[in-house]
Amino acid sequence: MKNILFIAFAALFLTGCQVFKKQDSTAILKSKLSTQNKMPVTSLTTPSKQLQLNTPPTSDKIQSFQWKDCLAPLIHKILCLPEITRGDVLLVDNIQNQTNGNLQVYAATAELQKALKQSNTFNLVPITKITLAKQYLGLSAEDILGSRRKAIDLGHILNAQYVLYSTAAGEVHSPHIIMQLMLVKTGEIIWHGEGTVSH
Repeated sequence: MKNILFIAFAALFLTGCQVFKKQDSTAILKSKLSTQNKMPVTSLTTPSKQLQLNTPPTSDKIQSFQWKDCLAPLIHKILCLPEITRGDVLLVDNIQNQTNGNLQVYAATAELQKALKQSNTFNLVPITKITLAKQYLGLSAEDILGSRRKAIDLGHILNAQYVLYSTAAGEVHSPHIIMQLMLVKTGEIIWHGEGTVSH
């Protein structure tokens, strides 16, 4: 009888320990999960300083030039030449950049063409015809003539009487414009002028 009671007591004791262990392990697990959920978010995130993008340093600000102020007196001198008569056909190509840096000369070319049109003296060769003539010479539409010989050849093809050959030279931050008006028939430079570009 004592043996039976001892065995029964031992069985109850072991069962209680297993229940306690299961309850205890479950409580510990819940406690750990709760602790992890309550961890501050900042400990899991990257510091804000590390999230800042490393932006490359900005390049020099694009220079803004007063092209009109430089071109106006030069154009006036051309219009006053005794050789020039109203209705003469003029070929104006893009101004070439021969400065020591990257100079946006498109604005200068546009200003030059605009001023010459407003003078009502020359008949400017349309850009569409210039593009076709360049293709005939094996040049791309964006190709700057690059030499006076090419400019004269293009003038012959387009039946122009004059070619205005212009370059921007010197320091890129303070360039000056050099213009040459050439007679297509002979290739002679009949006028030469320079002007400083201001900001």
